[in-house]
Amino acid sequence: MKYLYLQFLCAGLVAVPFVTRASAESRSKPSRPNIIFMLSDDQGWNGLSVRMHPDHAESGSDFYRTPSLEKLAAQGMRFSCAYAPASVCSPTRCSLQTGKSPARNRWTKAAKSVSAADGYKFITPRSNRNLAASETTIAELLQASGYATAHYGKWHIGGGGPGAHGYDEHDGDTGNEHAFKFNDPNPVDIFGMARRTEKFMEKNKKAKKPFFIQLSWHALHAPGNALKKTLEESRKRTPGRLHRDFERAAITENLDTGVGMVMEAIDRLGLAANTYVIYMSDNGGGGRKNGVLSGGKGSVREGGIRVPLIVRGPGIRSGSWCHTTVVGYDFFPTFCEWAKISRLPRGIEGGSIVSLLKNPTKAEVKRPRKELVFHFPHYQSGEGPHTALISGNLKVIRFYETDQLRLFDLSKDIGERQDLSARMPAQAKALDARMKTYLADVDADMPRLNPDHDPSKTPASQREAKRQRKQGGRKGEKARRPGKKRKEPRRPDLERESG
Repeated sequence: MKYLYLQFLCAGLVAVPFVTRASAESRSKPSRPNIIFMLSDDQGWNGLSVRMHPDHAESGSDFYRTPSLEKLAAQGMRFSCAYAPASVCSPTRCSLQTGKSPARNRWTKAAKSVSAADGYKFITPRSNRNLAASETTIAELLQASGYATAHYGKWHIGGGGPGAHGYDEHDGDTGNEHAFKFNDPNPVDIFGMARRTEKFMEKNKKAKKPFFIQLSWHALHAPGNALKKTLEESRKRTPGRLHRDFERAAITENLDTGVGMVMEAIDRLGLAANTYVIYMSDNGGGGRKNGVLSGGKGSVREGGIRVPLIVRGPGIRSGSWCHTTVVGYDFFPTFCEWAKISRLPRGIEGGSIVSLLKNPTKAEVKRPRKELVFHFPHYQSGEGPHTALISGNLKVIRFYETDQLRLFDLSKDIGERQDLSARMPAQAKALDARMKTYLADVDADMPRLNPDHDPSKTPASQREAKRQRKQGGRKGEKARRPGKKRKEPRRPDLERESG
């Protein structure tokens, strides 16, 4: 039944009997492009050696080396104002598959949620953490329209794995623990994923079939598993002012090599003229040095949600820039437009960016709503549960623990350091009202007051986090030897839950 529904959506027809023929015709159309979507893990906006904003030197790393991504940027378009759907891993990954925001998916947290016994002021929502079978994924739509589909690397959203959601080939229901299984000479399976991608491309070129591949790189997890040679070279280099973690530098460089392998394979197979390549991260930089941006992973400030994004493909001008705001779930309708799928499932919140790729200065993204909402009703960043709304240049953030509302003008204050809520109360109130309306419309999960909360006591998890921070500060990176293998987590199930 679901397959017939998918064929109906892809064909855009009014009667099912004509679907099979229409689908067969669409499969033979050579004009439909191939799509390769690369998703890195925990890579901040400034985590590449190529800048993500022409006016901000700190939008690129002063220590990490990514020559392949520099080349990709020179051949395609960079987006200075691109956002991951969430500030943590799994909600973003689910959003990319469904074309819906984490709030609408009611999946806003990767790790376990806070209960009453944890002692916080709020009890936070508990996400299901499984992609529902009832959801129509982008892979299912593309598959039904004649595309060959593959997912390599980190899945991390349960629900039976990629094979249950439209992917012909895949690595299984993998999570963070998978990264630790691979070290030199195949660090966190980067090179293995690149080789499987080339084989898939070659096979479908021979079959004259368009393909969609999602490469969900395990990196930057398990940085200690980087190539020993790269670790040694990184340790010898002079650290930057922003970035100085030699293990992270090494795994970033290995990841870039994997990206280069895929790009070289595209060229070698003669597919570049009809293949789109997208590179972005699943969330901000994990609380590390974010340059001009504030906040990090688990925060809806810019450092937690603004990410690198580069797109190369047919009709995209080399070395171009786009400063229009885009978000990860915009790719669902974008891929459908490329594949000539005219009917989309209900509830899709993204808007196609195809027109932006053709004309980045004059085109716009048409979404069901003009504003973007980033909902994180959880504890992770140190600021408690909070939600942000972005409309044009203005961004409002509501912090639930303090019931505080803050307003920023991102065009003048990308670092969110100048709170304008007192100076512009009407605008702050109006945006807050729109945010509340959106959350109600999508039936978003909200934090609720903890009846057992004792404000005189520090939650146990906060005490433990403080202890670990002190311990980590004493050890520092000097205590780690380059190339030293880290043990795989004892509890892979818990490791999978973290972003």
